[in-house]
Amino acid sequence: MEIDPMEMLLLITFEKDPDSIYVGLEPQVFNDEINGMGHLVIGWRKDKKIDVYHEHALNLDEAKYSIAGAGLNKMVPVHMDKAYNQVNDCGVQVHYKFKDILGRDIEIAIWEKHPKKRETFGLLAPMGDAATHPTSLPMVFLHDFYFVRKNQTDILVSIGNQLRKVDPFPIPMDFQKMTFVRYSPKPLIATLNPSYQGEWQTLNIKPGQLTFEKGNHIYEIEWNKQSASIKSMCVKNNIHLLTMQFTPSFPSLNTFPPNTSYKGKFVISGHDSIGLISGEYYIQSEKEVVALKVIPSKGWKPKTTKLSTWFLFSIVKVFKKWPTTYQWNAKLYKNMEGLWHMQSKWVRTGKILKD
Repeated sequence: MEIDPMEMLLLITFEKDPDSIYVGLEPQVFNDEINGMGHLVIGWRKDKKIDVYHEHALNLDEAKYSIAGAGLNKMVPVHMDKAYNQVNDCGVQVHYKFKDILGRDIEIAIWEKHPKKRETFGLLAPMGDAATHPTSLPMVFLHDFYFVRKNQTDILVSIGNQLRKVDPFPIPMDFQKMTFVRYSPKPLIATLNPSYQGEWQTLNIKPGQLTFEKGNHIYEIEWNKQSASIKSMCVKNNIHLLTMQFTPSFPSLNTFPPNTSYKGKFVISGHDSIGLISGEYYIQSEKEVVALKVIPSKGWKPKTTKLSTWFLFSIVKVFKKWPTTYQWNAKLYKNMEGLWHMQSKWVRTGKILKD
């Protein structure tokens, strides 16, 4: 599992009142050693691709955005006349101004002034549902997630001096009318098993060693005589420890016998408010090749603490079901020097229709 740090995420959709190009805008904020410090705004296009507008100070990897929708159309560094994004006790306070690829002025302004306390919850964002050629399993965990409230909120979305009306949320939540503008001041962006071709490093574990740390990863080791297996692996980050547990433990491939089938279950968990992702893993060894398969077949099980979120996740099935359409396939083999090599990729095995 790999972590991509992010400070803030907000998504604005206007699919019922679309622009000639865009149906949504997604401001993001960064402040870390990987991406740098600054703001970007994703433009969600009608053709399902995205345009990424970012401040010059950011150092971004285009490959990361290939998993969004139908992929990246253009990544454009821009000067932002306004780039402000905060969440306070009253809600969202946002202001952006920049020009798009057609030279049109884009302005986003949201000033939420609601005195009632926000009843936030955790969410796994279904962004991976739109990916046609995923290079990883995208896990966007949104802590303290909530919607922008309709009353006592000023919202302006302007593209080329044309106002766009944001989509309404179809049902009341917490006895309030909501817009479909949603946000998280504590997003945790993780990817599972990015596609890879090349040499695969082994973990050099001493006999009887129960934990092993490498970088920001912690492995919990289980022993059966002289054979080691991975009981769990955790990845440290600034939000909350993210853990993948295996039942039974994932065996060492160095001691795995040929012509053997093996299967188990896995669970991915983080903060309790986020819930769980779970599924199965499979190992099939031949004389010279070991095939691995990971399927999040159980999808996402949310942690529901109130009727409104239970209703939302029950009616809109894409929230819980989209991970079930992902499958990771890998083949590993040893070269003449005894080093492991891997070829792996993700495929979509189905499509969840929007409810």
